[in-house]
Amino acid sequence: MDSEPRVSVTIIFLNEERFLRDAVESIFAQTYDAWELLLVDDGSTDRSTEIARLYAVQNPGKVSYLEHEGHQNRGMSASRNLGIRNSKGEFIARLDADDVCLPNTLEEQVALMDSHPEAGMVYGPAQMWYGWTGNTEDAEHDGIQKLSIPPHTLIKPPIVLARFLRDEGDEPFGMLVRREVMESIGGYDEVVTSVYEDQALNVKVCLRYPVITSDKSWFKYRQHPKSYCSVARKTGQYESKRMLFYNWAAEYLSKHNIEDPDVWEALNYAMEQQRGRLSQQPDSPPPHRLKALIKLVARQTLPISVRRWLRKQYSTRFARN
Repeated sequence: MDSEPRVSVTIIFLNEERFLRDAVESIFAQTYDAWELLLVDDGSTDRSTEIARLYAVQNPGKVSYLEHEGHQNRGMSASRNLGIRNSKGEFIARLDADDVCLPNTLEEQVALMDSHPEAGMVYGPAQMWYGWTGNTEDAEHDGIQKLSIPPHTLIKPPIVLARFLRDEGDEPFGMLVRREVMESIGGYDEVVTSVYEDQALNVKVCLRYPVITSDKSWFKYRQHPKSYCSVARKTGQYESKRMLFYNWAAEYLSKHNIEDPDVWEALNYAMEQQRGRLSQQPDSPPPHRLKALIKLVARQTLPISVRRWLRKQYSTRFARN
């Protein structure tokens, strides 16, 4: 075991007593040993607090238990940042408390980052994991996320970002990020508090740093009805928060004077697609109001040169049709 960890793994949790042990044990099962584990409690009221504290007591120097002052619930972004601030590793990895890493995850990710020192992040496709129930019918739905970007490719910014914005299926999962990159971008944006906090981080990383991709699937993304994303979808919050994320992305790009036409066209396309999805929801605003909202956001956030470029692109496209 190395005296200092190279990889700091953060697991944030809120009332995850059912699955937390699986997540933690998947880190202990790693073939790579130079890691530390930071368990960040976001104000749990069930036995997950007790479980996490016991791991820390039984594994001093390897596992740490963290919580917000007064055992507050501060949200996902603040909790991930708390873990990062208390970490020591050269690389930052994150695992949700209801997911699991495959045993060779850290070993393979660190090897890729060592062989590509210019890369700020590495990621691969996720395994959509329905078969955790032990039910054969559920297992038939298991599958690997399909990425359009070729594996084993070092991609310069902002190509990955444009792909990700245009097609949410290309969203980076199972990332390993260099600490210096995390520090330079300021970690997770705490304005984006839930559901889309990882996507906001991806925007910040992929906008500035090369990314290395892999065809290896390193973690199992547990699909269950009580997950945060599942609940958000059932309540209709997922789609509304997606538009808030797009608005945040537009403001972030504008604030940092990003005028790359591919990125802005991808974001504009994503917002238009989202407008269509929202218009199909019950009690949604009329389509003309949603369209007006999109235009208002664009006027307030997009640089004028980008708005002119987009108008030219769409006018040309409609003329051809």
